[in-house]
Amino acid sequence: MKAPTDYVLNQTMLRIKDPAKSVAFYQEVLGMTLLDKYDFPEMDFSLYFMGYPQSTIPAAPSARAEWVFSQPALLELTHNYGTETDKDFSYHDGNQAPQGFGHIGISVPDVYKACERFDSLGVTYVKRPNDGNMKGLAFIKDPDGYWIEILSATGLRDLILK
Repeated sequence: MKAPTDYVLNQTMLRIKDPAKSVAFYQEVLGMTLLDKYDFPEMDFSLYFMGYPQSTIPAAPSARAEWVFSQPALLELTHNYGTETDKDFSYHDGNQAPQGFGHIGISVPDVYKACERFDSLGVTYVKRPNDGNMKGLAFIKDPDGYWIEILSATGLRDLILK
């Protein structure tokens, strides 16, 4: 049987505690756009689709939903109602035992310039670009503690071909 050529990796879902903080982080720190939000009050959750649109976002709800679910590489931020008011609530970031999920990756033109901007915004780091053995890439944390790798295509190319 022939492998499909029309599949698209559409989304990675992260559970978030507080949508006000998380949506703002992905918009203001990483420059993503909130492409659409879908509320499911009968099931006590909302979905926020974040990404870097490569075309105009349709205005009509039906066309926009179809467009969202055909885009590549989106983040689906899932908020379960009530978590934002529970001061002791947190999600497992996948990097503590038992390990599972690791991180998402954002490619930027210049990791060092991106980190200068992150510094001015008070972003929390897991790894700065000059730390450790792998130079030229960074890891930051979002409001829920999920790790985000900040990399450049040329920087990783050079690291791999070293």
